[in-house]
Amino acid sequence: MAAVDIDVPVEIETQIGHQGDLESQAEGFKEQGNVFYSKKDYSEAFNYYTKAIDACPKNASYYGNRAATLMMLCRFREALEDSQQAVRLDDCFMKGHLREGKCHLSLGNAMAASRCFQKVLELEPSNREAQQENKNTTTLLELEQMADAGFEKRDFRKVVYCMDRALALASACHRFKILKAECLALLGRYPEAQSVASDILRMDSTNADALYVRGLCLYFEDCIDKAVQFFIQALRMAPDHEKARLACRNAKALKAKKEEGNEAFKNSNYEAAYQLYTEALMIDPNNIKTNAKLYCNRATAGAKLKKLKQAIEDCTNAIKLDDTYIKAYLRRAQCYMDTEQYEEAVRDYEKVYQTEKTSDHKHRLKTAQLELKKSKRKDYYKVLGVGKNATEDEIKKAYRKRALMHHPDRHSAATPEVQKEEEKKFKEVGEAFTVLSDPKKKVRYDNGHDLEDDHGFDGGDFDANNIFRAFFGGHGGGFTFDSSPDSQPGNFFFQFG
Repeated sequence: MAAVDIDVPVEIETQIGHQGDLESQAEGFKEQGNVFYSKKDYSEAFNYYTKAIDACPKNASYYGNRAATLMMLCRFREALEDSQQAVRLDDCFMKGHLREGKCHLSLGNAMAASRCFQKVLELEPSNREAQQENKNTTTLLELEQMADAGFEKRDFRKVVYCMDRALALASACHRFKILKAECLALLGRYPEAQSVASDILRMDSTNADALYVRGLCLYFEDCIDKAVQFFIQALRMAPDHEKARLACRNAKALKAKKEEGNEAFKNSNYEAAYQLYTEALMIDPNNIKTNAKLYCNRATAGAKLKKLKQAIEDCTNAIKLDDTYIKAYLRRAQCYMDTEQYEEAVRDYEKVYQTEKTSDHKHRLKTAQLELKKSKRKDYYKVLGVGKNATEDEIKKAYRKRALMHHPDRHSAATPEVQKEEEKKFKEVGEAFTVLSDPKKKVRYDNGHDLEDDHGFDGGDFDANNIFRAFFGGHGGGFTFDSSPDSQPGNFFFQFG
């Protein structure tokens, strides 16, 4: 049977020829894209793959190639769209499924990634790359679970550790970066947290999570007004952002309560200030820097109220929160001075002076060192039972009372042990009077000089009885104490020799 020629309309012939030209042109663009890809010039490769797609938009491999290029440019969301388009055009396109899975994994979508890798293994069970990537998705899911558990337990270091490992597998996951940044902020590592948040905001200025973390860092650094601005901006981007809402409320409440306390303190209403600082400390335990200031403020109010022990505890809490807080060291040192805990005061002043070598801090340290030195010798004021500002008459009266109280004759009927102790006290009373009744010696004693250097009381020539006789008239006689059972303490009479 003879062949039958079929006439093809000219229009169809033209369309077929045009289609063939487009396909040929698209292949040319693809080959040029491959050349640039092999040279790692991914921007040019992207341009040529795009031309190939424009010429022939139904070719799955062109989308697959452009997806690979976008992945090299770290544009994973765009790469994901191209990969998904590729497998829509050809469900058996194994590389398309593999690239889609890798994009999902890089973006932190482990479950979606796993489904893609399973599809690859259905098409090619021995595909080692898909097998390894599937294991990575399992690891990523485990790290997410560990991080969630760590956050619940406030183990923020563990969360950071988990997120660092997770980001090694999912480098483009903003969710992991934000969680890491939030935990860095909660750990007080503000520059690192700000760096992560800022990187995300450079790529997406409307990212509510990054705005929240940026505000959180400012809030924790006690820049509350600026922090509130970021929280408000985050809430504009995402009105349901619960963390930003809570942080904004805490920031406003903390600022208001702290300012109330400051105002009460300025008005000398120390009880009210103390209570307001206490209330402020209960608002947010995570705000380390502000709470350190609140503890120090409460310590200042406490010192005004003579609650020195509580003030020392508050300063210690402030230092635990911020061990560089100079004002807390100074406040605690002063409280130590006021409670005569001079060794502790010297330790704090030394810490301050090592950090800030000012003349004021040097003076404070020297004063504390002098008081410590003075505290380690006999306190003649305490021996006589008078204050450090006692007058000459008060010192004489105190000596009269103490000398009579401890005179050996008065305790002649006591046990040898008691006699020895009273004799020692009698001698100390004499020493104290000798120093404090002599203006020159008193000045040197008050200034912390060692009186032993002035041939003082080393157990040699000093005679308390001579001082006693001189004070009570120097008449050569003495006191005889009535030590009979019915006598009253302190009964005595003169007996002249």
